[in-house]
Amino acid sequence: MERSYDVVALGELLIDMTMNGKSGQGNALYEANPGGAPCNVLAMLKKLGHKVAFIGKVGDDIFGHELKGVLDEVGIDPKGLIIDKEARTTLAFVKTFEDGDRDFSFYRNPGADMLLKKEDVDLSLIRDAGIFHFGTLSMTHEGVREATLYAIEEAKKAGALISFDPNLREPLWNSLDEAKEQVLEGLKHCDILKISDNEIQWLTGKDDYIEGVEWIFERFDLRFMTVSLGKEGSMAFYRKDCDHAYIKAQAAPFLSKDTIETTGAGDTFGGCILHFVLEKGLDDLKEEDLKEMLTYANAAASIITTRRGALRVMPTSAEIENIM
Repeated sequence: MERSYDVVALGELLIDMTMNGKSGQGNALYEANPGGAPCNVLAMLKKLGHKVAFIGKVGDDIFGHELKGVLDEVGIDPKGLIIDKEARTTLAFVKTFEDGDRDFSFYRNPGADMLLKKEDVDLSLIRDAGIFHFGTLSMTHEGVREATLYAIEEAKKAGALISFDPNLREPLWNSLDEAKEQVLEGLKHCDILKISDNEIQWLTGKDDYIEGVEWIFERFDLRFMTVSLGKEGSMAFYRKDCDHAYIKAQAAPFLSKDTIETTGAGDTFGGCILHFVLEKGLDDLKEEDLKEMLTYANAAASIITTRRGALRVMPTSAEIENIM
């Protein structure tokens, strides 16, 4: 069935305040980059030629209006974006360390993104999407969690594939036990999972990634999973259906001497994975298909680490193919 949108995502749209050097007085300088994992994924997909739309909420403030303008600029349909006159847009301050690791401080108590309600969800978008994508930042609080689960339910009824990226941000949860509960809830519903190395170890208690993947496959009905490994590259796991054994592939990273920060790299990778699914489907994939997909996604993620922010600076297909 022909759909108006290849991918519709629900979740956070915010400002990443990213460290960008120091002033002459020695004070940290922060650059206001538009961000939010679901919209980063959509921006990558749009750059690759897909029709995408976003559902979420920002504040009626300078940042909220700027973010609405950025969606228009990059070609993400903002029909499902609500500007809340009673709330402020969420800010995420990102500190990057010399080894590339990051620390986050969120100004979100409350932030507009966590105030999305069930009745705010534009069902016309969800029912007209090939893939519905979500993460767990829209599951940290009761109201927006209800909205997220409602959207998932309606997307499944409409025959959409469900894509899930846990994107764990520990400071936003009351406890890691609550976070784990909601990640497991997300796994009940998804067909496609993108998870990171540290997240799969935390969730499953398995240091070995293969054992962690098997732990998830044994408990949930999803068919397609990728594990991003940072400087070690990435892995993919696919099973034709839940009764079949999985096949797997691994691809090396494209490490760059020009890397300045890793914010958005996982979202760029995830967008490329969904691009592959839209192009190839989920039937009868082979190991070489998975390898090709991972190589392309790793290349795109490498490029984004050389740029500040992600949403408005996603790489083109030509740039990705050039470094492959």
